[in-house]
Amino acid sequence: MIVGKKKRVLVVDDSAFMRKLISDMLNKHPMMEVIGIARNGQDAVEKVRHLLPDVVTMDIEMPVMNGLQALKEMMNHHPVPVVILSSTTKHNTENAVLAIEFGAVDVIAKPGGAISLNLHEIEKEIVEKVFAASNVSIQSLTRMITPSRIRYVPPVEKKEVPEKILPVTEKPVTLTSFSKNKAQIPKRFVIIGTSTGGPRALQEVITRLPADFPSPILIVQHMPPGFTRSLAERLNGLSEITVKEAEHGELLSNGTAYVAPGGLHLKFEKAAAGYQIVLDGNEVPRSGHRPAVNVLLESAAKHPELDYVTVIMTGMGYDGKEGMELLRATCKTITIAESKNTSVVYGMPKAIIDAGLSDEVRDVQQIADAIMGNLK
Repeated sequence: MIVGKKKRVLVVDDSAFMRKLISDMLNKHPMMEVIGIARNGQDAVEKVRHLLPDVVTMDIEMPVMNGLQALKEMMNHHPVPVVILSSTTKHNTENAVLAIEFGAVDVIAKPGGAISLNLHEIEKEIVEKVFAASNVSIQSLTRMITPSRIRYVPPVEKKEVPEKILPVTEKPVTLTSFSKNKAQIPKRFVIIGTSTGGPRALQEVITRLPADFPSPILIVQHMPPGFTRSLAERLNGLSEITVKEAEHGELLSNGTAYVAPGGLHLKFEKAAAGYQIVLDGNEVPRSGHRPAVNVLLESAAKHPELDYVTVIMTGMGYDGKEGMELLRATCKTITIAESKNTSVVYGMPKAIIDAGLSDEVRDVQQIADAIMGNLK
């Protein structure tokens, strides 16, 4: 039996084929109905104003007005939950990360580019994320992020790498030296796990940490391959600490945050000169996620010689709960959960709190201070 009113969806894409495909998927859900379509950002802004949908799916690259411009207009005048569907080009991943900063709830990678003939491969993800977004509080989306001091990061020439991520099968290479200013082997780690709404929450937390932060930070953010690199680069430009996408075999250093690459589990192991990152593309996704917070916490639990401050923030589901139970049983750990008050989706932190696994519950604006306080 269907209880309650159906969620009303507006589908925005410049491709008629994509609009039809996405609409058909969403209309299968018993609690959603597509009440309109739009072919560009300007059309979308007008239809949001007239149709008052509960949630919008939106492409980024569109004529007349692109998705970012439309999102800004919507959030300024008629706020509504928006889920971005984007191809994984470098330009689009950067814009998708910006879209979340501007107020979008989540981002989904089109597996086949702008006109994705194989979109059916991620039908379950699309339906679940759009329905979850339809229940998001507008207040949580329109809350302003604390302004950050932008630091200049000189451009680094990088070799082009294929976008496809292959499973990691080789044994990590042990590196032998730290940089001079970060030579101390870490004894305390910070671990952060988050999902829907996480990029904005991470910006609130990471940009408040000082340049001399005394521990490495390992971050699992549920995002598709390609998007995590853009997220790390964005956070790096806004923060005093170094933020980077994690690389297989690199040594962990104090004052650096390592973002798990989309499509790979993040682990770490002891090496001759400290602790080094292990990226695993062979282990199956956990509850649909790779990287998964549970996998990172289970890896941390293998090192009882270390102390941890663990943070679980906004996100759907309960990834992190099982791993946190294991970590707290084996290691000295302080666990901080984001409050319901500031969580875009109060799933992952709620699971931690309800299981009695949290030591502190904090609004997102207080989490950086809570981390620092527990490292003293």
